[in-house]
Amino acid sequence: MTKFKFISKKEIEKLPKANGVYCFRNKKKVLYIGKAANIKERVKNHFSPRRSFSERGSANFKDNLFIDKVLKIGFLETGSEIEALILEANLIKRCQPKYNVAWRDDKNYFFVAITVEDFPRLYITHQPRLKIDNWKLKINYIGPFVDGTSLKQTLKILRKAFPYRSCKIMPKRPCLWYQLNRCPAPCALFSNLGNQIPTAKNNLKKDYIKNINSIVKILKGKKSEVLNNLEKEMKFFSKQNNFEKAAKSRNRISALKKILAHTRLNFADKNYGGQAKIFESDLNLPENDWLKTQIIIREIFHIKNCSRIEGYDISNIQGKEAAGAMITFIDGKPNKSFYRKFGIKVGNEPNDTAMIKEILTRRLKHKEWPYPDLILIDGGKPQLSVAISSVKSGIPAYRQTGKNIKIIAIAKRNNELFVEDRKNPILLKKLPREIFNLILQIRDEAHRFAHKYHLYLRKEQFKKN
Repeated sequence: MTKFKFISKKEIEKLPKANGVYCFRNKKKVLYIGKAANIKERVKNHFSPRRSFSERGSANFKDNLFIDKVLKIGFLETGSEIEALILEANLIKRCQPKYNVAWRDDKNYFFVAITVEDFPRLYITHQPRLKIDNWKLKINYIGPFVDGTSLKQTLKILRKAFPYRSCKIMPKRPCLWYQLNRCPAPCALFSNLGNQIPTAKNNLKKDYIKNINSIVKILKGKKSEVLNNLEKEMKFFSKQNNFEKAAKSRNRISALKKILAHTRLNFADKNYGGQAKIFESDLNLPENDWLKTQIIIREIFHIKNCSRIEGYDISNIQGKEAAGAMITFIDGKPNKSFYRKFGIKVGNEPNDTAMIKEILTRRLKHKEWPYPDLILIDGGKPQLSVAISSVKSGIPAYRQTGKNIKIIAIAKRNNELFVEDRKNPILLKKLPREIFNLILQIRDEAHRFAHKYHLYLRKEQFKKN
């Protein structure tokens, strides 16, 4: 109970308007625990002036049993309403408050049941029975949960990130849940096709059990452990260059974060006869994926940080009015205050490598410009080589940084990515979509900026002539 922040009941106005869990206590014991989408408003409802029975609803009269005994109000904010639902269940189980109606009424008391078999079934039930539900199966239970409607909706949303089976009897063919990507369809393994692929069952079972374990941990309030495991999994697959599986883990991280951050449960207020609804519109809002993208970039290019990326390009016509450009992305977004343009001074002949060397040499002499973590050159292997030698050829400014600036180059013809210290290029299309999009965005922005300056130089030269 040390996690609760307690205030006097006279200080209700200090309560946060956030979702979370609250409790009422006297001098020694916790009397009641509840959850709320808005802690302040929900607690004020408990202490509101007494209204007629018909106005308050059929259950509100039970507040009269303990509200006058309350001396302190405790509250604990949560990251989402789903987490509030889970935390309420865990605290009620641990503290067993005397006046929690649901604790004293089995009909309002819910558990998540998980069968013990190769592909466990997951469903909601009331008070677990002492005997085995099915003579063939054992049942594990997670709970208690007070709000059955919100629990049902929570499982429905979690199923999007971690598909599971809910059918009581395994069907002969995949059902609609499979078509909706909410079930991995273990029933298909028992068809003739499944019997012809002996490894299919083991692989599917392994992934399925991971899904179930993740749901169990989340329902027990261990969401951080699930996210950490998924991130470790993503890093492992990235190191193995298995970008398809890495992307799958990344997508689960994204889905889970959206679930926990954006899903809104309008908690059924039993004291006021409220109806529980779920609002999923926010799940479709764009999310800042830079944190996940950062992890993948670090793993692919073997760098410790990638918050600052610089892109370089050259624009000229047969060496004439040659323009160089440096554009800068900070945390995955362009920052034009760090854009720089260079009027190329070397000769009047087309020599991209010499021009790249010039602008990099000039750029790195500016100690007042923060140095990048990653440099992207528009070009192929020759451009990459000259960029590496330019940066690491004894430039004083570079030696003083102590930074390990990673250099990569992208060739336009096949969108091949040449990476420092890597023998063979990487096809851009084989990289995760976030990396694919980011690299093309940096390349195109550098090209746009260089070309714009080149046109300006041509215009000025035309005026002189």
